[in-house]
Amino acid sequence: MRKPTQLRRIHSPSKLLSPRGLQCQQRQNPLFPLPKQTSRRSFTVPSKPLNPPPAFASSSIHQVPSRPRRIVVGITGATGAPYAIALLRLLRQLGIETHVVISKWALATLKYETTMTEEQIRSLAYANYTARDVSAPIASGSFQHDGMVIVPCSMKTLAAVRSGYCDDLISRAADVTLKENRRLLMAVRETPLSDVHLDNMLFLRRAGAIIFPPVPAFYTNPDSLEDVVDQSVGRMLDLMGIHTDGFERWDGFKQNKSVVRPAQASKASHA
Repeated sequence: MRKPTQLRRIHSPSKLLSPRGLQCQQRQNPLFPLPKQTSRRSFTVPSKPLNPPPAFASSSIHQVPSRPRRIVVGITGATGAPYAIALLRLLRQLGIETHVVISKWALATLKYETTMTEEQIRSLAYANYTARDVSAPIASGSFQHDGMVIVPCSMKTLAAVRSGYCDDLISRAADVTLKENRRLLMAVRETPLSDVHLDNMLFLRRAGAIIFPPVPAFYTNPDSLEDVVDQSVGRMLDLMGIHTDGFERWDGFKQNKSVVRPAQASKASHA
């Protein structure tokens, strides 16, 4: 009669993975010793303390000194060149630094609307750029200025800024002005206005731009076209945070001697 086969005892995986099981395997296999276990609380102390990270020298960074007021002016090919010239003259008189971009079609329009040459107009500015030079300083948000005025602003430039398709320096500088949360005034010149024009204006107004149609103020009783232009330019500067006294401001009917109040007119008629 055959003897029953003795079953070999097999350690469970949990015992093999336990420290006790590992010690048993180590005793059974002395050719493969295990590394010595270290205490959980043991740690190695470096012989020399680590060097601190290099610090910037106190003299390597300085605060930017105060700069003069600076306005970017874009002149497009729409009608209204006298507004741009009057604006540049007034800003120069006030000692405000101007950076001017004149488009190709603006140069053509200037010949019809003014007697000044291109050199004379550019001489009114502190710095001049060509419309194709998108590498100019004003094309970057790191260039600090106090706002931009596009006068006159064509519907093409309006649409370019609205869509973000900035293929020249005027639209690029305007796009940068918006994204840097600076003032952007667009003196739009077009009549009548289509749905596309109005939609572009509304979009840019909601984006933060100032839509400024240079509408004449007849309550000032202007004596010349220059008075009409100066009044609009003065209002533009008001919106740019530059307040002047170079134009007449409305102060009620009592300040205008040529206008009689309706109540006074009725009394005069019954007298």
